[in-house]
Amino acid sequence: MDASTLELDALKFAKLAVVNDQGGKYKEAVFYYKEAAQALIYAEMAGSTLENIQEKINEYQERVQALFSAVQAQNIDPLKSKQQLDLERAHFLVTQAFDEDDKGNAEEAIELYTEAVELCLTTSNETTDQNLQTKLKQLARQALDRAESLKDSMSKSTSKDKPSAPKQSQNQPTRGYLPLGPDFSLNDKPTAARPVHSSEPPRQRYTAEEIEVLRKTSKINGIEYVPFMSVDLRERFAFPIPFSDRFGKLALSPKQKAMFSKWMRPDEITNNPIMIYTVSSFSIKQTIVSDCSFVASLAISAAYERRYNKKLITSIIYPQNKKGEPEYNPCGKYMVKLHINGVPRKVIIDDFLPVDHNGELLCSYSNNKNELWVSLIEKAYMKVMGGYDFPGSNSNIDLHALTGWIPERIAMHSDNQSFNKENTFRMLYQRFHKGDVLITTATGVMSEEEGEKWGLVPTHAYAVLDIREYKSLRFLQLKNPWSHLRWKGRFCEKDERSWTPELQKYLNFDPRTAQKIDNGIFWITWEDLCQYYDVIYLSWNPSLFKESTCIHRMTLRKIENLLHWLFTRMMAKKFTTQVYAACKFTFSKIPTPYTINKRINGQWKGHSAGGCGNFRDTHKNNPIYQFNAEKAGPLLVELRGPRQYSVGFEVITVSTPGDPGPSGFQKKSSGDYRCGFSYLEIDNIPAGIYNIIPTTFLPAQEGPFFLDFNSVTPIKVSQLQ
Repeated sequence: MDASTLELDALKFAKLAVVNDQGGKYKEAVFYYKEAAQALIYAEMAGSTLENIQEKINEYQERVQALFSAVQAQNIDPLKSKQQLDLERAHFLVTQAFDEDDKGNAEEAIELYTEAVELCLTTSNETTDQNLQTKLKQLARQALDRAESLKDSMSKSTSKDKPSAPKQSQNQPTRGYLPLGPDFSLNDKPTAARPVHSSEPPRQRYTAEEIEVLRKTSKINGIEYVPFMSVDLRERFAFPIPFSDRFGKLALSPKQKAMFSKWMRPDEITNNPIMIYTVSSFSIKQTIVSDCSFVASLAISAAYERRYNKKLITSIIYPQNKKGEPEYNPCGKYMVKLHINGVPRKVIIDDFLPVDHNGELLCSYSNNKNELWVSLIEKAYMKVMGGYDFPGSNSNIDLHALTGWIPERIAMHSDNQSFNKENTFRMLYQRFHKGDVLITTATGVMSEEEGEKWGLVPTHAYAVLDIREYKSLRFLQLKNPWSHLRWKGRFCEKDERSWTPELQKYLNFDPRTAQKIDNGIFWITWEDLCQYYDVIYLSWNPSLFKESTCIHRMTLRKIENLLHWLFTRMMAKKFTTQVYAACKFTFSKIPTPYTINKRINGQWKGHSAGGCGNFRDTHKNNPIYQFNAEKAGPLLVELRGPRQYSVGFEVITVSTPGDPGPSGFQKKSSGDYRCGFSYLEIDNIPAGIYNIIPTTFLPAQEGPFFLDFNSVTPIKVSQLQ
C-alpha cells in the first residue's frame, strides 16, 4: 500500500477516534486511535513526508493509555430488546428479498417479503413502543406492496401464456465440480461465472476419479463439507427465527469447560455487533483455545490484506453485500470458505459463542468487542477440526485452510544441515516485501525457566508482521497471538541502550511508549530468532508458480523423495495430488523397488515414552529395535503414530561385515518430526546390524505406533528394549 493511501487511512481512523472519544464511546475510541497510529507507522515506512508524524503516533498511543481507565469505568449500554432485534431481522429479510428481486428471482423474493411482513406484524403486537411499532408497520407495508406487485406481474405473465418468473431450479447453476481459486471474489451478480483472464490457463473440470476422491474426503469429523461452488453464493441467510446449527454446539476444551457459563449470540453480548470495523492484525487476541498457530495465521493474513489492500481473508466470510464485503447477519447464519482436503469447502455455522460467568468470550476475538470476524472464522475452523478441544496444528495447515496458498516449512534447529541462515533471510526479506509470501515462526521445546527468562512460550506460534534491515542489523517484527508477553532479549522495549534514536525512527518504535502497554508485538534480530526459534512456516502465493523462475529450486533428489512419499501414502489412502512448479518436469508414478515388508506394532507408554534427543535424561528410555540386513540394497523405513503427536526416528549403525564403502554411515535421521507419520529412504544400505529408535517429539505421550521396513533383501528384526 502506498504512503498516500496509508495517510488517508490514518486521517479516517483519527477522525473516528475523536468522534467516539468526544461522544464518550471510549472502547471504540481506543480501537481507532490504535489503528490511526499503526497506519501512520506504515505510512512512514512507505516514505511518507508528513511533518511531525512521529509526534502524532506518540500522541495517539498516549491517548490510548489515558483512556484505559475510562474504558474500565464505562457503563455498558443496555442491550436491545427482543422486539428491536426482531425489527433488525425483518429489515435483513427485506434487504435479502430486494437482492433476489433485483436478480429476477421472483418466487424467492416473494417468500422473503412474506416472512418479513409476518415477523413485523407479530412483533408489532408484542410491543407498546409506538416508535418501534411505526417502524415495523412501515417496513411491513413496503414488503407487502412489493410482494403483491410481484405476484400480480407473475399472474399477468401466466395469463398471457408467457413463461413465469424463472424458478431457482431453472436458473441456478448445477453443482459441478469446478474449482474456484483462492482469489475468488463475489461480484454484484453472484451467479455469474468468474471471468478467465487471458493470462490464466483455462480451468479444467475434475476427472471422474478426482470427483470420487473428493466425495470420500468430504466427510470430516462426522460432518460432510462439500466443495465450494458458485451455487453456494445463492445460500440463504435470512430467517424470521435466529438460525441454529443442526449439528449442535461445538465441543469445549477442558480449560473452557472450567470457566464456561453459557452460549450467547453477539446481540446478547453487545448492543452494536458488526462484522468488520477494519481488518487489523493488532486487534486479534487468542484466549484459552490451543490454536496459537491458527490465530497467528489469521493475524498475518489480516496484516497482508491491510498492507496490500487485497481481500485475502475477509473474502471468505458470507453473507456479503454487493461490494463483496462481509456483513453482520442478525439472523445468525454464516458461511465460511476454507481450503480443506484439497479444495475450497463451505462451512456453515451459527453465531453462538462461549462465554464465562463475567460474560467474557472464551474464544479468540477482536479487541473491539463489537467486531465478529475473528471469532466467527475461528469457530468455522474449529468446527471442521472437531471442536474447540483442538489439540493444535501448525501454520502450514492453518494458512492453507484460510488462504489456499502453498505451504513450505523451514527447520532452523541444528539437525537441519541444509538450513542456510544468510540465504534464508535474503529470500524472506525479498519475497515478503514483494507480497509473495505469508510467514509465521514457532519456538521449539524449552524449559519454563528459559521461556520466562527470554519472554518466550515453548512450542508456540508467532506471526511475522514485518522484516527490516538497518545497516548491519536485521530485524523481524513478531506478534504473540496472546496479545501480551514479549521478547525480553536484545532490542526488547526495556533494552533502551540498544535503541539508538536513528534505529527508533527507522523502525518507528519508541521503547518508553512500548513499556506502557504490552500488546505482544516486538522486534527481534534475525540471529536471535535463529537461536531461540525452531521453525519458519511459509505460504506462497499460487500466482508465483506462473512465473518463469522458481521461488527456490528443489534438487532432483528432493523431488524424488517427495513423489515417493506421496505414492506410498496413496497406497494407504485414496487422494489426488496437485503439483505447483515454475520449471517444467514430468509427474508420473515411480515403480517401488521394495518387495520384502516387515511390520512392528509397538507402544509408547510411561517409561518408554522418552521424547526426542532434546530430552537427554529420558531419550534413552525409548524403544530400540535391531535389524540385520543380510546384504546391501535399498531400504525404506516408515513410522506411523497418533495423528496428534509429532513423530520421528533414528537409524544407527551397530556393525558392518567389512568396509561399508561410501554408503556407510554412523547415524541417519528421518528429519523433521511430522504429525503422525515420518519416513527415511536409504538408496543403498550396507549389509550389517542396525538399531532403530522411534520417538515422539515430546516425552510422556502414550499411544500405539507402527514401524514398517521395506527392502529387497531379507531383514531380521528383534526388540532390544
